[in-house]
Amino acid sequence: MEEIIKSYKGFNKDMTCKDKQYEVGKDYEEDKAVACECGMHACEYPLDCFKYYPPSKSVYCEVEQSGDISRHDDDSKIASTKMHIGAQLNIAGVVNAAIKYTKEKVKTTCIESKAATAGDRGAATAGDRGAATAGDCGAATAGYRGAATAGDCGAATAGYCGAATAGGCGAATAGDCGAATAGDCGAATAGDRGAATAGGCGAATAGYCGAATAGYCGAATAGDRGAATSRGKSSTGENGLSVARGNGVKAKGGIGSILVIAEEKNSCKISNWKAVVVDGVNIKADTWYMLKDGELIEAED
Repeated sequence: MEEIIKSYKGFNKDMTCKDKQYEVGKDYEEDKAVACECGMHACEYPLDCFKYYPPSKSVYCEVEQSGDISRHDDDSKIASTKMHIGAQLNIAGVVNAAIKYTKEKVKTTCIESKAATAGDRGAATAGDRGAATAGDCGAATAGYRGAATAGDCGAATAGYCGAATAGGCGAATAGDCGAATAGDCGAATAGDRGAATAGGCGAATAGYCGAATAGYCGAATAGDRGAATSRGKSSTGENGLSVARGNGVKAKGGIGSILVIAEEKNSCKISNWKAVVVDGVNIKADTWYMLKDGELIEAED
């Protein structure tokens, strides 16, 4: 009987991987499979996908691999000649899959208000006011007012008023009034009145009255009355504040929002800047704007 392996695959936002187009629910086949050389690749451990496809600019799916199989020595990556593309997963889905995967491998117990620590690719879970720490590619989850920290490519999740921190290419999620911080190429998400911070090329998202900050080429998004700051793309809801600074940066906001765009030339010196109010007449709501030679113009997404 042919072996079928359940694994997880990352794609670009348009569902491409190495110039090959994929679709959910479809089957694909290639002639040969050698890990890191040829064939179709996926990872048995969900969080290993973050190393190859950062959360800020990728999508993920459950897949089934079969046919000729070739395993990678350094992590759970597998190459196969046959692959079925299953359901698409959001970041929370990937994290839950990683926790389930780890729990199937080991059994650990942690009581509330205590500290849980797991090594690389491990899963640490702490209750309310607890502290959970996991190493690279690990998953750390803490409850109400808890603190969750994961290393590079890891996933950290904290509840209401909690603090979640993930390293480069990691995913950090905090609840309402919480703080989420992710490194370069990572994804940070915080709920209402929360603070989300992501490094270069990362994506930071905060809810109502929240604050989102992203680094170079990053994307910051905040809800109504929120504040978004980036060196890439900044977006807020109604009555928000969107600030973007750099070359080719963009900003947009809902009705009543303030857009501040600073255009740089060499050595990070500001050459031009403008501040406008989204009134729905002169400046349209939910429309990207950028500066070009000092003039404010509409921009494509």
